[in-house]
Amino acid sequence: MLTLPTDDARLEPYRLTGTPLVPRAPRIPLTRTAFAAAHVVSDPLRERSPWDTRPAVDWDATLAFRSQLWDQGLHLAEAMDTAQRGMGVDWPTALDLIQRTMRAARAHPMRPRVACGAGTDHRPLQALTTPDAILSAYTEQAEAIEAAGGQLILMASRAFTAINASQDTYHHVYRRLIDQAKDPVILHWLGPMFDPALTGYWGNPDVAQASNFVLDLIAENPTRVDGIKISLLDQTHEEEFRAKLPGHVRLYTGDDFNYAPLIEGNGTHFSHALLGIFAAIAPAASQALEALAEGDTLTYHKLLAPTVPLSREIFRAPTRFYKAGIAYLSWLNGHQKHFIMPAGFQSSRDITHYAQVFRLADQAGLLSRPDLAEARMRTLLSLHGIDQT
Repeated sequence: MLTLPTDDARLEPYRLTGTPLVPRAPRIPLTRTAFAAAHVVSDPLRERSPWDTRPAVDWDATLAFRSQLWDQGLHLAEAMDTAQRGMGVDWPTALDLIQRTMRAARAHPMRPRVACGAGTDHRPLQALTTPDAILSAYTEQAEAIEAAGGQLILMASRAFTAINASQDTYHHVYRRLIDQAKDPVILHWLGPMFDPALTGYWGNPDVAQASNFVLDLIAENPTRVDGIKISLLDQTHEEEFRAKLPGHVRLYTGDDFNYAPLIEGNGTHFSHALLGIFAAIAPAASQALEALAEGDTLTYHKLLAPTVPLSREIFRAPTRFYKAGIAYLSWLNGHQKHFIMPAGFQSSRDITHYAQVFRLADQAGLLSRPDLAEARMRTLLSLHGIDQT
């Protein structure tokens, strides 16, 4: 029995009730491509000034976390915003992460796909004031990722919005990036709820007009586009957008609120997945996708339904702080020995949030080692002055 805080500043008893899901590989091939966007595990013994220097990474724990995702049939979106790109993790660290991950992926028996984020974050915004400067920055990262063997995700860049770029600028940069890539790329539309600096992306604050621009961009050379990841938390928009895509171009949902119906689809179209929440709910996600592949939609929804309240809590506003919840669950489940994040990001959420994530993870069957999770939660509560009897 634990004593947990509530949002209205009360303390109430809580007893674990969930039945933990056992992580395992899918029995059959999945019918949806599912990328889990994974976090980075810090090495707190080597990190001296986490706000001013490169983060110290616990490489063994970081790669082991990825391996257990692959063991469950999930693919990996590497060095994305879940890995704190631009929020504690710099490009040199991200490239090191990509290179290590690609070596581990090649050695893994599941032969997972790994798609990696290419951006412009290795150069200061004041140096990225022209289309060619932005293109050059993207190209440098893209070439390094391709040399490591990764597929490109062209991450949304703050450089465009910093100069209030026109659609002509977006077109100039993205057209070159898409056409020069070794393999078909994944585009990346991250909404301002994930990063306020990306407000007005694609050169138009109107989502409908921005959508038309992106659809036209894809249509110019659709064979060079694997898909587009959209994170706008708008189910209706995503459904309308994916219906307009060329047949082979995938919509990778980044909607951490509405992923269950979007992935299931409406009988005509469906979304694939590129989700941070899948790193936190891997057993439920993998086994639900297995059920969907078997035509068992009842089990699909039974597994995913209790994960939705959990995801909505982890991704609640300010949404960009969701990474703390991903790392927190990793710690509770024994994938890392501590709850310290690059740039001290664990402090971005309060103890009532962590208490609610604990409750919801338990109820979704996602505390795989209940005794360990309860012991670690007791420690965290004590650090916040909430004594346990």
